[in-house]
Amino acid sequence: MAKKNALGRGLGSLLGDAIEDDIAINGGSCSSMMELSLTDIIPNPFQPRKEFNKEALEELASSIKSLGVIQPITVKMNDAGKYEIVAGERRYRASKIAGIDKIPAYVLDSGITTTLEMALVENIQRQDLNSIEIADSYQTLIDDCGYTQDALSVKVGKKRTTITNYLRLLKLPDNIKKAVKESKISMGHARALLGISDPEMMQMIFEQIIHYQFSVRKVEEIIHELSNNDKEKAEKINKNNKEEIGIYSELQDQLSKCLNTCVKFRRNSDGKGKIVIPFKSDNELEKIVELLDKLN
Repeated sequence: MAKKNALGRGLGSLLGDAIEDDIAINGGSCSSMMELSLTDIIPNPFQPRKEFNKEALEELASSIKSLGVIQPITVKMNDAGKYEIVAGERRYRASKIAGIDKIPAYVLDSGITTTLEMALVENIQRQDLNSIEIADSYQTLIDDCGYTQDALSVKVGKKRTTITNYLRLLKLPDNIKKAVKESKISMGHARALLGISDPEMMQMIFEQIIHYQFSVRKVEEIIHELSNNDKEKAEKINKNNKEEIGIYSELQDQLSKCLNTCVKFRRNSDGKGKIVIPFKSDNELEKIVELLDKLN
């Protein structure tokens, strides 16, 4: 086992000021820095990063072969006696590719905070997750760690509106979220698509973005135009409906007086409908039939 060093300000640079503040508030500390066997280390089950670029891992592995792991990973011991990664899974994976046996690691005391919270905050602050992974991380901090959006804003040092905009991305269809993850469209494109309420229209615009490589500004212009057209169409339909309702209202009144009952018209948007003539008894029905015969 290699020499042990106090972590000091190193934790701030590794995990961000939010984690260091948590140590100060809760009285936690990092017990040591040591060389750990890769066989004793396991990935964090709450790792927010779902995809690791293979080419980037190969490049990092090549660097590790030449220079070693310059920045230690951060771990904490779990109940099974294994060291669970809190931060640095890329370095861990690249080290395995490089074929090395041990890796330097900061070992955290278990009293600092939950592994889930630390891993999420650390990854978000590194700012190298894609937009959907960040959104998933925010949502997990809200669902599993009990954060409000306001509290989360303070924790990760982002404006509340920024967090809200990320969370809205999770409402997108899976294929569009996948495109964001794969950098086929940007977060700006995705946010613009959220302005479309019609799922089929959203898919059509999304496919056009991919095919024609539309800029975010171009997509916003298209959606703005669609929105205006929808508004004009809705106003025209509303006007026509009001005119038709006025005509039908007069007919309803006339029939109601003739048949001595409250006649109702039912009509859908394509012009089809029915006339409802209520009656309370067989005798009333017979009178209505007699009146209808006279109308003929």
